[in-house]
Amino acid sequence: MTKTNNILSSGSDCCGTNVTLTQSSEKSNKTSKLPVAIIGGGPVGLAAAAHLAKRGIPFILLEAGPKIGANILTWGHVRLFSPWQYNVDKAAKDLLNASGWIHPELENLPTGKELVDKYLQPLAMLPEIKPYVYLNHKVLSIVRKDIDKMKTADRESAPFVIYTENNTEYKSFEASAVIDATGTWGNPNPAVSSGIWLPEEKSLHDKIYYGIPDITGKEKQRFANKRIAVVGGGHSAINALLDLGKLKESYPETEILWVMRRQRAEDAYGGEEKDALEARGLLGSRIHQLVDDEKVKVFTPFRIQSVKNSNNGIELLGSQSGKQSIIDGIDEMIVNTGSRPDFSIINELRTAIDNPTESVEVLAPLIDPNIHSCGTVRPHGEKELRQPEKDFYIVGAKSYGRAPTFLMATGYEQVRSVIAYISGDLAAAERLELDLPETGVCSVNLNSKSSSCDEPASSCCN
Repeated sequence: MTKTNNILSSGSDCCGTNVTLTQSSEKSNKTSKLPVAIIGGGPVGLAAAAHLAKRGIPFILLEAGPKIGANILTWGHVRLFSPWQYNVDKAAKDLLNASGWIHPELENLPTGKELVDKYLQPLAMLPEIKPYVYLNHKVLSIVRKDIDKMKTADRESAPFVIYTENNTEYKSFEASAVIDATGTWGNPNPAVSSGIWLPEEKSLHDKIYYGIPDITGKEKQRFANKRIAVVGGGHSAINALLDLGKLKESYPETEILWVMRRQRAEDAYGGEEKDALEARGLLGSRIHQLVDDEKVKVFTPFRIQSVKNSNNGIELLGSQSGKQSIIDGIDEMIVNTGSRPDFSIINELRTAIDNPTESVEVLAPLIDPNIHSCGTVRPHGEKELRQPEKDFYIVGAKSYGRAPTFLMATGYEQVRSVIAYISGDLAAAERLELDLPETGVCSVNLNSKSSSCDEPASSCCN
C-alpha cells in the first residue's frame, strides 16, 4: 500500500498547503498538526467542511464518487419536500455569500440535481474548500495508528489513519479527528420482510431496482408495458407508483402492483389535504386517487418471505392477512424498503451503536420510528453523537441508522455542534440552533417527477 504522509501533497485530486491546527491542550503536538478528516461529499459532509473552514481548522474531505454529491445525482430527478430555506447550511451560506453566490428562492423545492448544481458544487469550488477535497477516494478502513480495537494504552493520543482506494492506487491519510458523513444511500434493505438478504433475491439484481428510478425519463423502456411490483409503504414507494401511473397513460399495458406491510393502503396516504406541508399532502391524495381508480393493485398487509425466479418471472412468496400467498408473473421490481448503515469501514474503532435501529446509541430513543416521525425528533448535537472512540463522530443519515426520520437540516445542526466542540468552543457546542416547523421537513415531488426524504430511500415521516 502506498502511504501518503503529507496529506495535502501533490498526487491527490486537488492541491493544497500544509496548515497548523490549533486545538485544545488535550491533543498531543503530533496530532494537533493534523487535519480533521470528513468522509463523504454530500450536504452534511460539505457543511462540516464549511464550518471547519470558517473556524480556520484544517481538514480533508474524502468522497468515493467522481463528483461532489455523487449519491444525490443518482436520484437527481427527485424533487424534495423541503424548500431551499431548509437545505442550505448557515456556515456554507456565509462562505457562498462572500463569493457573490445568489441564494435560490427560499420557498422553491429543488430537485436532487438542482441541489448539487446550485448549492453543493458552488460550495465545493470555493477556495476555502476546493483544495482539500479528494474525489474518487473510497474509504476502506479507519483505524488508530498502529493500534487495534483491543488496545487501550495511548489510544487517545494516536492519530487516525484512513485507508483509501483511488482507482487502482491505495493511499493512507492521517487525521486528528474523523467525521463519518457517508450516509446510508447505496446500502438498501432487501425486499424480504425479515430484513435478511437471501441468495435468490441477490441473484435477481438485474430485475430489481433498489431506490428511485427515473421511470418517466431514462428508465422508461425498462418499465413500459411490464408487470411491475413496487415494494414499500413510504414516500419513495409512492413516488415510484405515481411515476408508473404516468407511464401507464402512454403505455396502457403497464401493470402496477403495490406490495407493503402496512395494514391498509389508507395508512400510507398521510394527511392528504389536511397535511401542514401541502406538497406532502398532495402526494397522498394522488396515490389515493390511483388506487381508487384501480390503476394500482394493492397487496397489503403482505410480508415477503422469499423472492425467487420462476417460469413466469419473479415470484414473491409471503403471508397476507395471516395466510400463505404468492404473487407471480412479475417482470420488474422496485424496492423502497429503506436503507441501513455500512459499518465495515469502522470495524477497528470503538463505537456505541444501538442494536435495533443501528443508530448512534444515545440517539436511539430520540429517533425511534416506532415512536417518532421526522417532526417530533428533538434537536441534538455533539454530546449525543459522542463515541467511545474519542474524536470520532458519525453524523448525518448514518447517525440515524435504519430510522427514516432524518432531516438534512438536522445533519447541519449536528456538524455545527461537533465542530464547535472540536474547536474548543464548548458553549456553542452545547447550544441548540435548529429551527424547524413542527411538521418536519421531508421531501416530495410536485411536478410528477419523484419524491423522497433528504435521504431518499429512507422515506422519512412515514
